[in-house]
Amino acid sequence: MPDTPEFHDRMLSLGLARVSEAAALASARHVGRGDEKAADQAAVNAMRNQLNMLDIQGVVVIGEGERDEAPMLFIGEEVGTGGGPAVDIALDPLEGTTLTAKDMPNALTVIAMAPRGTLLHAPDVYMDKLAIGPGFPEGTVTLDMDPAERVRALARAKGWPAEEITVCILERPRHEEMIREVRSTGAAIRLITDGDVAGVMHVAEAELTGIDMYMGSGGAPEGVLAAAALKCMGGQIYGRLTFRNDDERARAAKAGITDLDRIYSRDEMVTADVIFSATGVTDGSILPGIRREPDWLTTETLLMRSKTGSVRRMSYRTPAR
Repeated sequence: MPDTPEFHDRMLSLGLARVSEAAALASARHVGRGDEKAADQAAVNAMRNQLNMLDIQGVVVIGEGERDEAPMLFIGEEVGTGGGPAVDIALDPLEGTTLTAKDMPNALTVIAMAPRGTLLHAPDVYMDKLAIGPGFPEGTVTLDMDPAERVRALARAKGWPAEEITVCILERPRHEEMIREVRSTGAAIRLITDGDVAGVMHVAEAELTGIDMYMGSGGAPEGVLAAAALKCMGGQIYGRLTFRNDDERARAAKAGITDLDRIYSRDEMVTADVIFSATGVTDGSILPGIRREPDWLTTETLLMRSKTGSVRRMSYRTPAR
């Protein structure tokens, strides 16, 4: 049998950008309309159609859920033409369905691609996450530290007082104690209602976003997508799966995870070079949302390759239909 074609990330990257652009454009008509499901389904359909145009042997390892829960882009679904390299795909066709439905900031379409077998097959459970930007020694902060200790450790590494640190946390009842602990240090908190991939990405450009650290629990699939982004942008992320019941532990076993207490680093969640593409749907601190003119729609996409560290911001204008 011939060898599997090589993963040429440079050749595939523009195709991946088209995938996230198509999903964003499809969801544009649902911004502010109050229908989360319709917005998500439009993005899913468009992303799937574009993926199937790519010359890849793709398998969705981070997707919309298990096959019986998601009619399209489910975990294990095969996408692409069936030619070209064998790849893992992690995606969130619309990260921030509620944000889109309510026309709130930071809704994105997100997708990452890497060689087959190199993305963590994270089950659809929660993950405890901790992320900081680039330029710090490994272990500067850890998941074994309590929240206040993390803030003080990062402040020491930066040479700042703790009061100068800003932490991004998903606003959920489960984080109330964490929020109290962080505020006890004097640090500031930026609470977000949804979109923790974007939340983690903020730490990679702290000088622009004002976010020094991300912490808290959210979806494990989004943790892998965030790790892919930081693999390209720089920065550290740590994740530990958390389980609420035996059904969730069974999901982990099905995904091949045997050590349920393991802490994954960025490079353990994404073990090889990766391409990452995100397109803005609503305005945010990372990307502007879709701009509407009388006859045109314009998107902006962040396209990154970990192999070269390249970061492209690309505008795309298409006739409004």
